[in-house]
Amino acid sequence: MRVMFGSKSFLGTLIGCLAMFVLAPAHSWSGEVGSIHLLRPLLVQTDPDGGVKATATLLFPGPPSVLHSILSEYRKWPELFETRMRMAQVEEHEGYVLTDLYISHTLLPGEQRLLCESRVLPGGGLVTDLKGGDFKQYHREWRLQAAGDGTQTRAEFELLVEPKIMIPDWLIAVAMERELTVHFRLVRQRALDVVTKER
Repeated sequence: MRVMFGSKSFLGTLIGCLAMFVLAPAHSWSGEVGSIHLLRPLLVQTDPDGGVKATATLLFPGPPSVLHSILSEYRKWPELFETRMRMAQVEEHEGYVLTDLYISHTLLPGEQRLLCESRVLPGGGLVTDLKGGDFKQYHREWRLQAAGDGTQTRAEFELLVEPKIMIPDWLIAVAMERELTVHFRLVRQRALDVVTKER
């Protein structure tokens, strides 16, 4: 009886979260300095092998070194997301960095641990892969290259996420699209701040 009650309670929470994500008013960002410049639209869809995958191509201010410095400030990762996170530990090793991150998400009960390994990509950028925690899959790539006259960065973004807790992929996709849109704006604003200070 307790199990049945718990399942109904969790289902109710999921439905409530869905309503919040779908019905919540979207923020209007048009005309803002930190607005997103998408070269290829953000596409979020379920992956045939499990999980939800997101891809996009974006244009950021500043050369690739600026964006790389932002992405590799591991202790400041939580500042680049709207979702509540806390970085428990960062371990720098030869050729890679281990990050131990705890995520408090409305779709997931309590804190979810995300233990990852990040490596710098040869052509420019960062790849982050799951090493442990409360996820079945986690893979994120930022591939960076200079754009225009070198004062901008073209970024190829890819993310694959699959939590261990059973949540419908379509529900994860709805949340992911909204959260990545905010994430891109926050990263862009940080890049603008860095470029402005360097002038």
